[in-house]
Amino acid sequence: MKSMAAGRFKDVCLKSLDEVARTKTPLVITKRGRPVARLVPYVAPATRKTLAGSVLSEAGDPFGTGEAWDADAS
Repeated sequence: MKSMAAGRFKDVCLKSLDEVARTKTPLVITKRGRPVARLVPYVAPATRKTLAGSVLSEAGDPFGTGEAWDADAS
């Protein structure tokens, strides 16, 4: 993992971003020799296939049995 002083990073920020994106290698940014930040390449999250939004319409009572009950006639 490469490291770079914060002052130098400030001067070559855009070049550093391009290099990290191209090489996929993280870069540690230091201030007075101590690490303060890490620049890592972006990895797009994997898309999940779900059933959300797949129900087009609902018909009827999903919990009903179709039978008439005495309690229903109130």
